[in-house]
Amino acid sequence: MSTHQSRRSFLGHAAAGFSTLAFSRLAQAQPATEPPPKPAQIEHAVAAPVSIEVNARPIPNFEPRDRSRTRFGSLEYRSGLVLTSPHRVFGGLSGFRFLDAKGERFLALSDQGAWFTGAIRYSGRSMVGLYDVEAAPLLNAEGRPITEKRLWYDTESLARDGSLVYVGLERVNQIMRFDFAKGATRARGEVLPVPPAVRKLPYNKGLEALVFVPKGRPLAGTLIAFSERGLDAEGNLVAFLIGGPSPGQFSVRRTDKFDISDAVLLPSGELLILERKFSWFTGVNIRIRSIPLKSIAPNALVDGPELFSADLGHEIDNMEGIDSHVTPEGETVLTLVSDDNFSLLQRTLLLQFTLVE
Repeated sequence: MSTHQSRRSFLGHAAAGFSTLAFSRLAQAQPATEPPPKPAQIEHAVAAPVSIEVNARPIPNFEPRDRSRTRFGSLEYRSGLVLTSPHRVFGGLSGFRFLDAKGERFLALSDQGAWFTGAIRYSGRSMVGLYDVEAAPLLNAEGRPITEKRLWYDTESLARDGSLVYVGLERVNQIMRFDFAKGATRARGEVLPVPPAVRKLPYNKGLEALVFVPKGRPLAGTLIAFSERGLDAEGNLVAFLIGGPSPGQFSVRRTDKFDISDAVLLPSGELLILERKFSWFTGVNIRIRSIPLKSIAPNALVDGPELFSADLGHEIDNMEGIDSHVTPEGETVLTLVSDDNFSLLQRTLLLQFTLVE
């Protein structure tokens, strides 16, 4: 049996208990009384900018059980990569945003307080590797790595407004803003004021996704912040409108015990939400839902159709980041990235799909 087959078999039998090691962060709801992290938990934080080598192995088929299949719900599989690096700082990717309209240069965020920049190399429409990859620490207002401060390392969410970059920190439920016009990843961050309810989100289930609404759209100038599993009185997922014309709180209908892991706003005005759930019996499941931006308002309960779903029978892992770009041919391409939790049992995946309908 191949290494790949052995791994899929191992993960597919999550009910046996052993696979919970690979997905412990999904399976555990850590209480607020949990002790502060030990130094070993943040050993992957980078202290200074460094160029790193990232190797890529292609994923020819999204569903190994049916290699002829390319259509999955409203998405068509384009290509995928398994990313590895000899540098221990690489991994834990929890946010991903393109820096250009071509879907090449990117900014990624590690949940250990590190930036990753670089570019995707293509052959035709398929990704074949990464190049010019650099890691750098997120800096605070004093120019020091934010990881030097207790609990300020769980950087989970990422949004862009031109040169302004917003980062959500889950464990402390704070938002930082960086002006990349002032040194790119060397820019110093400032802490933004947030609604009091943001600070009350559950420990380790707080800020998980950020989307900035650009000019010309409903809610232009608003930073939309989604919680991973902050619940309202009806058990729906709490989200916030920060700044913009109508700040406030709203909810996303929660179904089938899915949690939010990221979101992206399409040129069409649709907001896509990437969600995931974990079960000892089924392992990890992911899905993407579409929500009209115009339906979002203070006190609203929003919902939308499922466009895509996948489980461990597909080439997925702990998918935590999503972004989009439009090709010269007019195709909308979604790019997903996974957080490997720096675990030997998990992988850093980069997947691309065409949104067909």
